[in-house]
Amino acid sequence: MGDSLQPLPPKFYNRDTVLVARDLLGRVLCHDSGRGLTAGIVVETEAYLSHGDPACHAARGKTARNAAMFGPAGIAYIYFIYGNHYCFNAVTGLPGVGEAVLIRALEPLVGLELMSRRRGNPPQEIALTNGPGKLCQALGITGALNRQPLQGLPLWIGRGTSRRPEPQSIISSPRIGISKGTEKLLRFYLKDNRYVSRFRDREPGST
Repeated sequence: MGDSLQPLPPKFYNRDTVLVARDLLGRVLCHDSGRGLTAGIVVETEAYLSHGDPACHAARGKTARNAAMFGPAGIAYIYFIYGNHYCFNAVTGLPGVGEAVLIRALEPLVGLELMSRRRGNPPQEIALTNGPGKLCQALGITGALNRQPLQGLPLWIGRGTSRRPEPQSIISSPRIGISKGTEKLLRFYLKDNRYVSRFRDREPGST
C-alpha cells in the first residue's frame, strides 16, 4: 500500500480543473490526525470553475471565506456548510484564478474503526464516506486544515494504484446540491461504485 499513499506533487493540481477532477478518481485522500491514519479512495468529485460557473464560491471574487481557492494549487480549501459539516476541496489551477475540486465520496481504505467511531458507528460501512460531509467527519477533517498543503502530513492525497480508471468507467453528470450552474456536467464518479454519494441525476453514458 505504501506507493499508493505517496503524495501527489503540486504540479498535479496546477492544471485544468476539469482534468484534475477526473484524474483524482482512484487517488487516495489521507489524514493522520495523531489518533491514527484514515484514508479512502476517491470515487466521486466535482469541479468548480472561476469563469461562467455561478455555483463556484469564487464567482463573485475573493472573500475571507473563499481566499484559499485563489491558491496556490495543491492546498486544501475547507469550508463549513449548513451549520453542521465540513467539505474538503483541492485547490487547482494558477494562483489567483479561484478554482477547486470538491471530493464528494470515498471508498474506505485505512482506519475503518476510527472512521466508524467518528461517524457514530453507522450500521453499514457504505455510510462512512458516501458524501462530502460524511467523509470529512470520518477522516477528522475540519476547518483547522484549511490552506493546508496536500503534499504530506497531516493531510494529503496519495497517488493511488498504478492502474488508473478506464475512461469508460468514469461517468459525468450535473453537480449535486446547487441551485445555479445545474446544467454543467462537472460531477465525475466511478461507474457502479457503491460508495458514490448518489446515483440519481446521472447522465446516461460515460465520458
